[in-house]
Amino acid sequence: MKEKTIDYILRTTWLAVQKMYNEEAAKFGTTMATGFTLLSVDREKGTPSTALGPMMGMEATSLSRILKTMEEKGLIERKPNPEDGRGVIIHLTDFGLEKRDYSKERVLKFNETIRKNISEEKLNNFYEVADLINELISNKKIYDQNDK
Repeated sequence: MKEKTIDYILRTTWLAVQKMYNEEAAKFGTTMATGFTLLSVDREKGTPSTALGPMMGMEATSLSRILKTMEEKGLIERKPNPEDGRGVIIHLTDFGLEKRDYSKERVLKFNETIRKNISEEKLNNFYEVADLINELISNKKIYDQNDK
């Protein structure tokens, strides 16, 4: 295919971002997925484990593996949900809070660098296009469920 498709550009750009974050995280013996999880957990109140998956757009199985590894590394602890005895709240440990701050710094640096190199108008166009793509996908306007 000579012309780059929209899906190709999205995929290769995301893979480049993911690789960059994983290389950065590897310097500290962790992964981008762990950093993303640290940023998704409420630093004061914790976050119900059942809310994390949908919030992060992850399947429960993948998230379970990440949480198990994070617990083994001392980044999080699981506490019973006082409002629902069957549920669990994920809390960051002091070590997890420290790594969360580092992850946040990396994300902010990425955003700052992009903002310095791309005009506000182009970024607004990017956000608008991304929102429209997400809307088309979530409203099932690309592939009809009845397509075979």
